[in-house]
Amino acid sequence: MARRATNNPRQLREKGCGCKLCLEKYPPEKYGERKPRRDCIGSWQARYRDPNGKQCGPVFPSHKEAQAHLDKVRTQVREGTYQDPKRGTITVDDWYAIWWPTVKIKSVTTKNSKLSAWTVHVQPKWGKRKLNSITWIQVQDWITNEVKGHATQKKVLELLRHMMVAGLRDQRITVNPCADIEVTSAPARHPDEMIPPTAAQCALIREHLTEYYRPLVVFAEETGMRWGEYTGLRACNLDLGSATVKVKEVLIDDRGKIRRKMAPKSRAGFRTVPLTPAAVAAAQAMLNKWAPAMTESPISDGEDLHAEELVFRGPRGGALTRPNFRRHWIPAITEAGLARKVKNPDTGRAEIWPRVHDLRHTFATRLKDAGVPEKETQVILGHERGGRVTWLYQHASAELVEEVRSALVTGRHLRAVS
Repeated sequence: MARRATNNPRQLREKGCGCKLCLEKYPPEKYGERKPRRDCIGSWQARYRDPNGKQCGPVFPSHKEAQAHLDKVRTQVREGTYQDPKRGTITVDDWYAIWWPTVKIKSVTTKNSKLSAWTVHVQPKWGKRKLNSITWIQVQDWITNEVKGHATQKKVLELLRHMMVAGLRDQRITVNPCADIEVTSAPARHPDEMIPPTAAQCALIREHLTEYYRPLVVFAEETGMRWGEYTGLRACNLDLGSATVKVKEVLIDDRGKIRRKMAPKSRAGFRTVPLTPAAVAAAQAMLNKWAPAMTESPISDGEDLHAEELVFRGPRGGALTRPNFRRHWIPAITEAGLARKVKNPDTGRAEIWPRVHDLRHTFATRLKDAGVPEKETQVILGHERGGRVTWLYQHASAELVEEVRSALVTGRHLRAVS
């Protein structure tokens, strides 16, 4: 075993020092006269080799500090916990370029959401910073005072946290500055702001809606399916004989481009939805209009829409898009006298009520009023958590409010419901 160097740490010679050794290395006739001194003022270098055999030599003001660092590093190398401090000096921009290609994301919508969080929030704030220079308080201050909205805070913090966890595992940083960061609570909303349109209001909207889109709205109201589920419905998955629909795939908007996705929002999204006579009539109207092919084309890279198989399409036969439909929906709810702007307390943005998605809430509330148990409602809507169905998708009817009032006045017992 090789002997350990006796001059490690070693003191480096200094041009401005007047000690004997410094004067020998940097003679006065060449580097200028200096006041003679007994002790050297040069810094101390601690030399060692990292686990990869690379020579390292950080410099410290005193022998004590250099020796302490040397002892610490030797212990870390022996225990296998050593981290090269220079690896953490990479900028967040450069680390993102290394980290992002390693992230496996199956869902296109999730991928686009993360890309949006990076380009809009994370990159402008942290892109030029060194990875190991970011502190916990800086991240907390950013989340609290610069990122607006509970949902946005969760989204951008999740992305930055994943980047930092990867940096921790890649031995670029020693602590995760995103650990235990708190986001603002989601603001509570009054039930009146979330209540879906009634059956009478839905009928009024249809009266003012472009005739071509009326079957689409009827089908959405009668099935409670999501936008991507009924716009992606193919004739092969529609059985008017048994009055059912099999939800197998959806259409998604990939940054302005419509693509096929071979799975619904969650595993619970794979389901069979019963059709009412009104839903059957709406689907039949579109079948008569387009005579879609009954083939079941495979989903490869999502590029092949095969619009000839779709039941619900745009007026020109292509896939339906939200922006095109909104050009008809907004005037319809406005002319019906129902449109109102609702300020989102989380983001501060104004939203138009009712949305097309609120037809799904209308359907869920109808199931509750009809006495359908929550578990069955959860299955039909394609939700994994039944509790979400209770508080978000179902709303107290005017009849229930009046029944409670009557019970309080007369003292009679309320009826038991499942």
